[in-house]
Amino acid sequence: MMPLLRELHWLRVPERITFRLATLAYRCQHNMAPHYLAVQLNSASSVVFRQRLRSASTSKLIIPRTVHSTIGDRAFCVTAARAWNTLTPSVQSSESLTVFRRHLKTELFSRSFPD
Repeated sequence: MMPLLRELHWLRVPERITFRLATLAYRCQHNMAPHYLAVQLNSASSVVFRQRLRSASTSKLIIPRTVHSTIGDRAFCVTAARAWNTLTPSVQSSESLTVFRRHLKTELFSRSFPD
């Protein structure tokens, strides 16, 4: 099955989930997502006590702490922030959604099927 996925240039299921979450995170940061999703993601530069840290100059998102690892870790604000923070800065700084999705798929594909 894996050679077929590689040949067709398809992502495996975990990478497809990451693709969807990272795309939603991109849309939230660029005001292309519904407000109720956008307010759940906070960048490190938007928090007052973090503005002097090096992380404030990056486009990293804050991953909220959760009480229950089985339920809390599945929340959108946690999973989308984790997916976004694993991306390279070149992918995060894409100028449009189309370019972002193209670079994201390339990165996730190379993670899924290393040469």
